[in-house]
Amino acid sequence: MVDLFDTHCHTHEMVRRTTPVYDKWRSDGLERNPDEVIVTAKQAGVNRMLCIGTTLADSELAIEFVARRKGLWASIGIHPHEAADHLDEASKKRFAALATSPKVVAVGECGLDYFYNHSPREAQIEMLKFHIELALEHNLPLSFHVREAFDDFWPIFESYQSAGQQIRGVLHSFTDNQANLERAIGHGLYIGVNGIATFAKSPENSVIYRTIPQHLLLLETDAPFLTPAPFRGKVCESKHVAVTAEFLSGLREQNLDDFAASTTANALQLFQDVTKYA
Repeated sequence: MVDLFDTHCHTHEMVRRTTPVYDKWRSDGLERNPDEVIVTAKQAGVNRMLCIGTTLADSELAIEFVARRKGLWASIGIHPHEAADHLDEASKKRFAALATSPKVVAVGECGLDYFYNHSPREAQIEMLKFHIELALEHNLPLSFHVREAFDDFWPIFESYQSAGQQIRGVLHSFTDNQANLERAIGHGLYIGVNGIATFAKSPENSVIYRTIPQHLLLLETDAPFLTPAPFRGKVCESKHVAVTAEFLSGLREQNLDDFAASTTANALQLFQDVTKYA
């Protein structure tokens, strides 16, 4: 059986409502048991999952959720939509303290989202820098959310690189252009691909998904969002990584088992601290 790693999901948000993602998990009228969802994922070969925080309270929930569950880890983050609500020093201090919690293996998702602008751009930029500096302090990789904002993202990212600080991370749910892909590759960033790949209509997207270097490709779901075809309209679960893996391996003309093993090895390379808590 394939061995897969869902490097970006929000499975923990089934437990209680910290953000509206809780409601998305119930949008089809089903009351899911998170442990049954995990079992189903593992039956599909998805043996590892990274639960991604998007607010202070949600990051605390992710840490709580993964604590006693084998094969699950947490990433702590403030989504750019939520940046403006977390700028006070008390929130930053409380959030920063989470970085040393057991099973925290990354920082994010964090970044810039100019598609919605739910938080002012200045707040998003301040919070992005805060995340980068926290990750560098604790030698943790970052999960970046960047949407229609690379013109601001790259100067910020590269200012740290120019100062000799090596940022490790992944561009989560990458759907941008070839130029930004090449720039990311140049910086050694991993590229996170999810169900969007199975229904993206742009020919450029297909080229991008075929040309991401194998050693920098990660698989994810963003569950409960972005369900791959042919299951559009259903709530996404970690088990759907297997669907995306099958699609991408076919697109790239690769053996599925080898493709899966490679992407999992990439995830273990980036999120190195998972081995502490295996």
